[in-house]
Amino acid sequence: MIFYFSATGNSLWIARQIGGMLSDSVYNLIEAASTNETYTLQKNESVGFVFPVHAWGVPRTVIKCMRNLHFTHKPDYVYFICTCGDDTGKTASVFIRECQHCGWECNAGFSVIMPNTYVCLPGFDTDAPEVEHEKLKQMSERIKNITTNIHNHICLFDCKEGTIPWIKTYLIQPLFNWFLMSPKWFRSLDTCISCGICEKVCPSQNIYMENGKPKWGKQCTMCLACYHHCPKHAIDYARQTKAKGQYTMPFLSKKTHIVTPENEKKG
Repeated sequence: MIFYFSATGNSLWIARQIGGMLSDSVYNLIEAASTNETYTLQKNESVGFVFPVHAWGVPRTVIKCMRNLHFTHKPDYVYFICTCGDDTGKTASVFIRECQHCGWECNAGFSVIMPNTYVCLPGFDTDAPEVEHEKLKQMSERIKNITTNIHNHICLFDCKEGTIPWIKTYLIQPLFNWFLMSPKWFRSLDTCISCGICEKVCPSQNIYMENGKPKWGKQCTMCLACYHHCPKHAIDYARQTKAKGQYTMPFLSKKTHIVTPENEKKG
C-alpha cells in the first residue's frame, strides 16, 4: 500500500503511477492518519510513502501522520519516494530516523526531480516552460526504474542530496520551520472571485471562507496548494509571489487537481 501527501499533484501522480504498476492501494496520508483504522498487511507486502521535499527535509505533517498510522504487524519492506525541484539534502536520513521512531525499518528511498513549486522567497520561482517539460519528460523513466526496485524489494537509497546537504537539512530547514512556516503572511488580492478552490485543495483543511474571502488557520504546512491552484492568481504571500509563476501537475485532470481528504482516500 502507498500513502501520499501532495499539494500541486506531483506526489499524487507518482503514487498513482506506482500504485497502478504494482497493483497497490493508494491512500491520502492525512486522511489515513486521522482515522483509528488498522491497516491489514499481507505477507511480504510493501508500505510506501510519497511526499514532496520541504526545505530539504520531510514535511512536518508527513512525520506527524506517520506516527499515527497503525498496521496489523511490522511492515516487511518500507520505502519512500520524495519529489523535489533540485535536490533533497539529508531527507533520506530524516525519514529513516522517523521510521525507527515508528518501530519500522526503512529499506529504500528514492528522489524524483519534478518542477519547482516554492515561490515564497526572493530568487525562488517556478521553472521556465522548457525546464518543466524536460523534468516531466525524464520523470516517466525514473518512475519505471523505481517501481522495478520496489517490486523486487531492493534495499537501495538513491536520492540526489545536492551540495552541502547537512547544512541544508539540519541548519536551514529548522530555521525555515521556525521563521517561515507562518500562515499570517498569506492574503487574498482584489482579483479573488470567492470560488473557494483554495479551501477545497488545502490538504490540511487549514483554510476557511469568511465573507467570501479565504482565511488561514494555524495548521499551515506551507505546501502552497492554495497559491498554485488559484484560478485568478489572487493569493499572495508576504508580497513575494504576485509576479511569480504557478504550477500544478499537468497530467492530472482539473477534477483530480482538487485533492481533499474527503474525495481522495483511495487513488
